[in-house]
Amino acid sequence: MNHIYHNRMITQQLVNPKSIVIIGASNDTTKPGGKVLKNLIDTKFTGELYVSNPKEDLVQGVKSFRNISDLPQVDLAVLAIAAKYCPETVELLAKEKGTRGFIILSAGFHEESHEGAILEEKIVKIMNETNSSLIGPNCIGMMNHHHASVFTTPIPVLDPKGVDLISGSGATAVFIMEASIPKGLKFSSVWSVGNSAQLGVEEVLEYLDETFNEETSSKVKLLYIESVNKPLKLLKHASSLIRKGCRIAAIKSGSSEAGSRAASSHTGALASSDVAVDALFRKAGIVRCNGREELAAVASVFMHKPMQGKNLAVITHAGGPAVMLTDALSNGGLQVPAIKGEKADELLTKLFPGSSVANPIDFLATGTAAQLGDIIDYCDQYFDQVDGMAVIFGSPGLFEVYDVYKVLDEKMNSCKKPIYPILPSIINVKNEIEYFISMGRINFPDEVVFGNALAKVLNTPAPSNDDVFNEKVDEKKIREIVDRNQDGYLAPSEVQALLDAVGIDRAGEAVVTSASDAVIAAAKLGYPVVMKVVGPVHKSDVGGVVLNVKDEQNVIREFERMIVIKDTTAILIQPLLSGLELFAGAMREEKFGHSVLCGLGGIFIEVLKDVQAGIAPFSKNYAQSMISHLKSYKLIEGARGQKGANVELFAEAVARLSTLVNIAPEIAEMDLNPLLGTPDRVVAVDARIRLQK
Repeated sequence: MNHIYHNRMITQQLVNPKSIVIIGASNDTTKPGGKVLKNLIDTKFTGELYVSNPKEDLVQGVKSFRNISDLPQVDLAVLAIAAKYCPETVELLAKEKGTRGFIILSAGFHEESHEGAILEEKIVKIMNETNSSLIGPNCIGMMNHHHASVFTTPIPVLDPKGVDLISGSGATAVFIMEASIPKGLKFSSVWSVGNSAQLGVEEVLEYLDETFNEETSSKVKLLYIESVNKPLKLLKHASSLIRKGCRIAAIKSGSSEAGSRAASSHTGALASSDVAVDALFRKAGIVRCNGREELAAVASVFMHKPMQGKNLAVITHAGGPAVMLTDALSNGGLQVPAIKGEKADELLTKLFPGSSVANPIDFLATGTAAQLGDIIDYCDQYFDQVDGMAVIFGSPGLFEVYDVYKVLDEKMNSCKKPIYPILPSIINVKNEIEYFISMGRINFPDEVVFGNALAKVLNTPAPSNDDVFNEKVDEKKIREIVDRNQDGYLAPSEVQALLDAVGIDRAGEAVVTSASDAVIAAAKLGYPVVMKVVGPVHKSDVGGVVLNVKDEQNVIREFERMIVIKDTTAILIQPLLSGLELFAGAMREEKFGHSVLCGLGGIFIEVLKDVQAGIAPFSKNYAQSMISHLKSYKLIEGARGQKGANVELFAEAVARLSTLVNIAPEIAEMDLNPLLGTPDRVVAVDARIRLQK
């Protein structure tokens, strides 16, 4: 596998070192060099532990090598010294001590100054020459079940079956753990990549993919990303891991313009266009989260059995949370289906009078552990209309609820369907919740956060591995047209030729420069026609568009009026078509390739921003799933007696557009606006294409 990594391989010495040296170790545990040593001692690192501090003979009871040259061979070095001393230290360790893993905690590199950037480059050069791995600089370190080389707390229970967290920000990694640990979420590894000088989020994900083992690897990966530097690498390894049975959730911050300004001032990491990020995550199958609580909740959903449908039973002893959860679920497109019939009536006899099994299943504040067990059994065995259960059980503080949580734990082991525990009383029954978590369980303390997280998980599609759509696509012709044109907007005739070559249906049209040609063209296209100026960018602003021209003398009159408008070189004539205005377009994003967008035309794009995007190329099926995720989808299908558009033909046009920009990456931006859709045709009326080679 080595060749894939180019010498970026994450070495065994970094992941599972037999020996670690802390350079700049200190007796002061409020300093990074003191705390990282304390953490390694406290977590009982089983290998050899060395320290180097030129001023001490003993640091926290460990013999200090005043001179690095005196150290024995050592696998992993953790540096907590000033940036300016790092390159020479790294060189000595890599070249003389066989060190192949490095974690540089220190700041003062490319995030700070030009001089810092030069130091960082020197270090990366040494890494690549010696096939070593570097985490950082400017990071909190990394930890897994072999070693906890971080200078922060908390140190979670490091369990190979927990979640893998890769974060672009050290502080954020700490706060994500703080949001997760009290709920019972365990961690397998935490990687804080800092400046990503050699290894960034994408490389760590690549490593987790290449070394994935069905039996021993964690099945859940969490990412906190400030800038997507290598989108195609992220796409490749995320979708590969998900196909192997993993589940991935990510926060990509810096999505708003103000947020990207905050991100750029933080690490010089400018946000790539958010539309492209959404499209990338969707194609990979990554669940996108907006904050730490949501990330922790989505990760917690991942740690339960997957739910096979979208129908949930809400089991509760309290009315309010059940109603709020039901609202959150139905807003997210999930169902809380009615439960009735003979088995439902039978279950009701086992509960106290006044209980309800309609769903939400309310077994009252007086409900018992045994009743909860009965309800869960009926949901699991007899109620086929539900795919999973959410159990809400807190306490008003009158008595202990150990027995209820014990039943919950037993049923989670024995049931086929997933059970999600919502235990809101984190003060009243703190001890019982701790007991529940000590059995390896996870709590969702807030029902609405849980409901939204579950909806996100179930609404994120599987990774797309569909093929490029190329029925009746003339690739040779497309390349000819693109190669013979210069940068800038293409002439209408060339746009038409490209649409024809890729098989996108378009309205007939003619470009004319004389009134007599205009008359011939209009007769051939069929009245009524539309006339537009060729040349001016904003046609309608200069009176350069006229609709519904019904006869020959009007064609002559409008031609003569429009041909003298400033910048006009010719007049474009098209038949007047009617239908639903649709939109499709594409834009090239640095590093991402092309995002292809689709939606309803007009106000829906500009005002409501109702667009879906996909990273090209993709299949017709994928285009169909993009269209079905539009808020305006019902309108496109045809709502309330209105004629809609043919969704399949719309999807085909969008897929063909993705094929076009794949064959011709020189297309910087293009739009088909509008595409007119009727139940039997979707046709491009106006298209603009700009090349930038």
